[in-house]
Formats: sequence, structure tokens, C-alpha cells
Amino acid sequence: MKVYAHRGYSGKYPENTMLAFKEAAKTGCDGIELDVQLTKDGKVVVIHDEAVDRTTDGSGKVKDFTYQELARLNAANLYEGKYGFCGIPLFEDYCKWAAGQDLVTNIELKTGVYYYEELEEKTLELVRKYGLEEKVFYSSFNHLSLLKVKELDPQAVCGALLEHTGIGNAGYYCRRFGLQAYHPGYKGLTEETVRGCRENGIQVNVWTINDMGVLEQLEEWGCDGAITNYPEVCKRWVDRR
Repeated sequence: MKVYAHRGYSGKYPENTMLAFKEAAKTGCDGIELDVQLTKDGKVVVIHDEAVDRTTDGSGKVKDFTYQELARLNAANLYEGKYGFCGIPLFEDYCKWAAGQDLVTNIELKTGVYYYEELEEKTLELVRKYGLEEKVFYSSFNHLSLLKVKELDPQAVCGALLEHTGIGNAGYYCRRFGLQAYHPGYKGLTEETVRGCRENGIQVNVWTINDMGVLEQLEEWGCDGAITNYPEVCKRWVDRR
């Protein structure tokens, strides 16, 4: 089972920052999960929430800031100075770094609350620019975004993100729309759903796994990947197994 660092090593370091990504890489995890949105001036940035209030020392919606304005905000604000200043990364900066790493990147397109114009196009353009096509896959709660990605790049690997309630007949659903993976929350996942996905040739990558009992259950069911805030712990457990 593969281990993906959720927003980087977010259990210990400021989420979705280059520090969290670099520390995740040190754990030997298989990949990194991150979130992309667009600034007011059309830059692809890495941040989870549609507003900056929770994770930074600023206030407002990501879409209402230029990147120059966002770059002044400290994305390590929750850590009260422990990690100094950590900026909100440009996705391009992440791509430059990832091009030299042996990691897979799960790119979550944050279009479920606000639909950013051309986020898919701009994201794929950067992936191509840095030769990462074989080292990324895409996910989104807005499955129309995934269909747009497939339109732009039919070879792109895409995973349907679902909340903990999931969706009935998930394996057929993903296969029907050309999506190669199913990304459910773990709380509502059942062995039957995992079996149905496998019968349809669909990978199952589950979020957010911070409990070893849950991790063990997922492995027994035959899930393909665990997305976790603690990649070091999960990777060590998987390697021992």
C-alpha cells in the first residue's frame, strides 16, 4: 500500500508549504498530496482553504489576492513562530522541486466551492513544463474538473474525491467516466466498496488516515493508498508489514 503525505507532512509542519513537502520527502513516503487554487492575477498557488484565515496571518478569499499580496502572508501562523516565515507556494515552485524527487504528486483541484476559470489548463501546463506527467495524478470533489482534465490530457490519471458518505457502486461510476481511482473518506468505506472498485479496475486511495487500526483495516481490504498527516509513522508501519 502506498503512503501519501496529506498537504505534505502536515501533522508536524505547516500544511501545504515547501517545508512540509521537503520534510515529507525525507520520510520515504511514496507521494505528496496538495491543493491548488488561482489567485486574482491567475497564478496557481498551493493552499487548501478557499480563505486564508485559518492557516495564515491574513484574512480574505484566495481568489481576491494577487500572488504578490499572498506572498506576504505567513502560512506557518498556527505555529506561533516555531517555523518562522513560510510563504504560500506557487505551484510552479513546487513543480521545480518535485521534478528532482522520486515522488508521485496527488494534485487536488479546489473547484468544489468556487469554480476557477482555467485552473485545469494552467495546472496541466505547469505539469508539462516540468516533465511531471508520469509522476502526478489529479483529484477533485468537483468531478467535472476531472472530466476537463481528461479532455485536456486523455492519459491523465484522475481520482474521484468523495466525502465520508461515499457513493454507491463507486467502481462502476469511476470506470463509466474514465476515472482510474476512487478517493473516499475512510469513515463510510466498506470492504464491499473496495471489492467493487477492484472488480472494475479502479484504485482506492483513502483519506485522511492517522489511525494505525484504520490503516491495518485498509490494507486487509486491499486498498491501494493511504493519505495521511503522518507519513513517517504510516510508511514505517507499511514497510514492516
